[in-house]
Amino acid sequence: MRQFDVTPVSAKLAEKPVSLLQFARSAGRNMLEVIPAETLRQTYVRGPLNIHYICDPEMITELLVGQGRAFPKAKFTKDIIGSAVGNGLILSEGEKWRQQRRRYSPLFAARNLPVLARHFAETGAEVAKSLAEHEGPVDVAQVAPASTLTNISRVIFSGNEEVSSEQIRVGLIAYFNYISDISLFDLMGLPKWLPRKKWLISKAPVTDMRDLARQVIAQRRSENRSEPQDFLDFMIEALKTDFEDEETTVDNLLTFVVAGHETSANALAWGYYLLALNPDMQNRIRSEILSVRPRGPVEFADLESMPLLRAHIKETLRLYPSAAFFARDAAEDIEIKGVKIEKGDALFYPVYSLHRNEKLWDAPAQYRPERFLNGPLPRGQYIPFGDGPRICIGAQYAETEIMVLMASVLRRINFSFADAQMPEPVLTFTMRTSGPLILNAERVPEGL
Repeated sequence: MRQFDVTPVSAKLAEKPVSLLQFARSAGRNMLEVIPAETLRQTYVRGPLNIHYICDPEMITELLVGQGRAFPKAKFTKDIIGSAVGNGLILSEGEKWRQQRRRYSPLFAARNLPVLARHFAETGAEVAKSLAEHEGPVDVAQVAPASTLTNISRVIFSGNEEVSSEQIRVGLIAYFNYISDISLFDLMGLPKWLPRKKWLISKAPVTDMRDLARQVIAQRRSENRSEPQDFLDFMIEALKTDFEDEETTVDNLLTFVVAGHETSANALAWGYYLLALNPDMQNRIRSEILSVRPRGPVEFADLESMPLLRAHIKETLRLYPSAAFFARDAAEDIEIKGVKIEKGDALFYPVYSLHRNEKLWDAPAQYRPERFLNGPLPRGQYIPFGDGPRICIGAQYAETEIMVLMASVLRRINFSFADAQMPEPVLTFTMRTSGPLILNAERVPEGL
């Protein structure tokens, strides 16, 4: 058995200045490679041209919550994912965004989570059963997305008699592969009429998913269920009293699919890895879960009594935030804490660096979930779901999904290291592993 460092794996950031061309080339492969390493040691770094790297919590709060709260998403972000999610909640701006945010906020209200948690628990029980029946090395970087993909099928695409679950699974995988292929020209901000390599690839994954989305929406509307049973029911219920054109509804359905799949999957995979790295904490969390729900489906109400599991997930999202980087374009000239920002400047928020910044955190590279048991942190220091008006609308949904899945699995399965190389964090569309993340999965003895 090979020996492992107790320090969790980390990304290699840029130690030297990066040119615009180098930025575009490297960012398409791994965005973390172009983020200056100084962002781990400084809270503000002026980049080349008109770029600002911001890790100062007060500046972040002012830009996301205060006077910069209306600044739009960066143009290159829209260029990269616009073809996949259209003009839904992620990319829309102004009044169109406000209307959609108001329309869909009730979907993610706490009152709906118990219903959705039942679907998550069913998936978690199936994953635990499968791992228990096939003990040994397993790639959790494959198990985790399979879990969240199953949840999507259950809470959005379930009950469609004309489309099989396998068709949905294959279609979603092709769709996610397509949107994860980032264009060099988009990163460089070159005109849309210049040919992209992506143009040589069939757009069928996107058109197929849009067709499927239209189909399931139409069929579900025709059923006119008296009580919502899953996420799609809640979505259609919201639209009964607030009209939205069909294409925007499709945009938003796919937006929720994109946002709710890889982000949760990445957190699960890294979370299992951290527990294998810290077996004592894994045992403590398992004991907490068993004390609350020793058998039967994990319920939404149970989660309130699992503070250590919640702290573990928060620490996982600190070390490995799925949305490890986002950007805004300055819409006007402003000055914050002596930093002058001009209209058109690029505001880069390297969340990965913010969460590991040595000026903000004690032992930032170490896994210490206890740091989330001691009360709230200063605003702007921990933003795995962003902040301000555009904070992730599904943050509580994601936390519920991750907690229910992980609790369901950990009751029956213990994770330890296999004799395999550990991958590094790679950031494209989201922050995932650079390769297989192989852990040993073993059944937990009954009565433990």
